[in-house]
Amino acid sequence: MKILTIIGARPQIIKAAAVSRAVRDLFPSQIEESILHTGQHYDNNMSQVFFDQLGIPQPDFNLGVGSGSHGLQTARMISGIEEVLLNNPFDGIILYGDTNSTLAGAVAASKIHVPVFHIEAGLRSFNMAMPEEINRIVCDQLSSICFAPTQTAVDNLRREGFTDSPATFRNGKGRRVCNCGDVMYDNSMYFATLAQQHSTIMQQLSLQPGAYILATIHRDNNTDNPERLSAILRALVDIAVQDNIRIVLPLHPRTKKILDTNPSLLPPYADSLTIIPPASFFDINMLEQNARIVMTDSGGVQKEAFFFEKPCVILRPETEWVEIVDHGAGIIADADYNRIVSAYRQLVDHPVHFPHLFGDAHAAEKILQTILDY
Repeated sequence: MKILTIIGARPQIIKAAAVSRAVRDLFPSQIEESILHTGQHYDNNMSQVFFDQLGIPQPDFNLGVGSGSHGLQTARMISGIEEVLLNNPFDGIILYGDTNSTLAGAVAASKIHVPVFHIEAGLRSFNMAMPEEINRIVCDQLSSICFAPTQTAVDNLRREGFTDSPATFRNGKGRRVCNCGDVMYDNSMYFATLAQQHSTIMQQLSLQPGAYILATIHRDNNTDNPERLSAILRALVDIAVQDNIRIVLPLHPRTKKILDTNPSLLPPYADSLTIIPPASFFDINMLEQNARIVMTDSGGVQKEAFFFEKPCVILRPETEWVEIVDHGAGIIADADYNRIVSAYRQLVDHPVHFPHLFGDAHAAEKILQTILDY
């Protein structure tokens, strides 16, 4: 069986590592995987380093689309993916998450009747102002198999009619929904020991376990809105100063560009933040493992914090990972200064429990076996 994995952003590259590893170790004679990189993330620290560190095969196809408006970027991807699919026979494509690469792959493949398999299906923020929400909903609708990482995701799909949908695809098959667990949990458990062996970030930054906060900011509704970005940064700086605790902030290229253009957004005493370039997978893994608390607008980092049993302040107005909030392991603070500080205090001062919600670390194996059965 020939499968094309389509990736374009850093989180997708990391997720693909779990599936590529399962193909190599468990299904080498049954599945042949090719990889297409759209080039949505083209910064070396945001892309190539992850192929190098995670042992993912180099892409067989690279569209190199680069940056652009949502419409322009997605259109270039659709055109490039369609050309690859027309010139190379694949039995299906694997898509991850909710980026423009996800949307483009789903549209291109479905139009020429190549089955779509969507990993991380069923996630919902219910905020249609988010580009990611649009991407994931459209991809789910076009997918032959929706691989849901949690029961909450399955419940979302059931409410939207996916589990008893009369829809059929050109091959005559109906849509399937599978609760497979989370491939990121596979990765976190697999790579935690390797990160301890290979990462030197703790020594480089002179960090002590449990003595710092890890923060990440990258979503455009935070970075591109001066008031929101300023409020987040002020809260981080004040927490760092008042509690005499280090805050490590790996700076996403988008955030760096905004701050370089508008340095006044950095509050007084911003030098109390430890600002570093985008961290490699092993480095971010180590920073998550050893942080006292995590503050992020990233859905992936929210989950990884939960995997490593770290409380999380969520710098967004909502989250797809509602289980984290429901179990008190995360608090939604948005970009509100007072709510961020309050959430931090609450999570630091109260015990937090971390039940097993994201599968058994064998999600990739279940996904591939389900595709083979299909």
